[in-house]
Amino acid sequence: MKIIYAGTPEFAAVALQALHAAGHDIVLVLTQPDRPAGRGMQLQASPVKQFALDHHLPVAQPVSLKLDGKYPQVAQEAHDLLHAVQADVMVVAAYGLILPRSVLDIPKHGCINIHASLLPRWRGAAPIHRAIEAGDATTGVTIMQMEEGLDTGPMLSMQSLPIAANDTTGSLHDKLAALGADMIVATLARLQHGDLPATPQPEAGVTYAAKISKEEAQLDFALPAFELSRKIRAFNPFPGAVGIYDKVALKLWQSEVVPHSGKAAPGQVLRADAEGIVIACGSDALRVTLLQKPGGKRLSAREFLQGFALTGGSFTS
Repeated sequence: MKIIYAGTPEFAAVALQALHAAGHDIVLVLTQPDRPAGRGMQLQASPVKQFALDHHLPVAQPVSLKLDGKYPQVAQEAHDLLHAVQADVMVVAAYGLILPRSVLDIPKHGCINIHASLLPRWRGAAPIHRAIEAGDATTGVTIMQMEEGLDTGPMLSMQSLPIAANDTTGSLHDKLAALGADMIVATLARLQHGDLPATPQPEAGVTYAAKISKEEAQLDFALPAFELSRKIRAFNPFPGAVGIYDKVALKLWQSEVVPHSGKAAPGQVLRADAEGIVIACGSDALRVTLLQKPGGKRLSAREFLQGFALTGGSFTS
């Protein structure tokens, strides 16, 4: 099939690679403009753009696709290009720009989205983070026909995936990216044969996965330990959960819940040794086993304590 592919991060690059390997004709790749990154803040291409360049696929990076938006000339040029390539379908995965109706109607079979949740649960920007943070036992991927609403379109395919007790957003992302890549290849095969019924999303069970902000990263130790442990996994690798100790913002990357029924104030360090740093919480306690100082590397508790005294004090709640 002749495909326009719209996506930006690594999640989207995995599916693009699968479609390319399956022999589809990628007639155009849309991705976000290059962004400054790294210590030098040099402009960097997105993973999707890098794959496209490596495989000689045409790339466009409009800042907007809305004809009535802030950049109407840029949007019109993008529309003209989308019409010109005469694609059968547009596949979209974590693109990051709003697709107006004028774009959704351009490809012969419309626009199909790869979404990393079991819709209608976790519509929106951060479904992987929010599923872990909420303590969901299961997540998955939904392939849906796009419409103007936020992840409201009818479902074409869905597969579930268990969330392991030690899954982080990083590890779960990789599993879902691979699943989504397999599913979109299978979905387009069915589309080619005219066998792709769509199922409306149920009205019950709708939740929204708001974009993750850095402000959410600071942990409140008045919360139960199990909630904090989920947040640590959900915010790994971004933005990284933060515990404030003696005015120093420490990144907490790995933890486990340990029983504790004492009267210690939330945030108090109960023990700090090679096995981990045990912190009193609103209920039970949290043993942190992997953490990081500002500007430093991720270290095990044993290594961290060799260069950072952390006994008898408290984390700010």
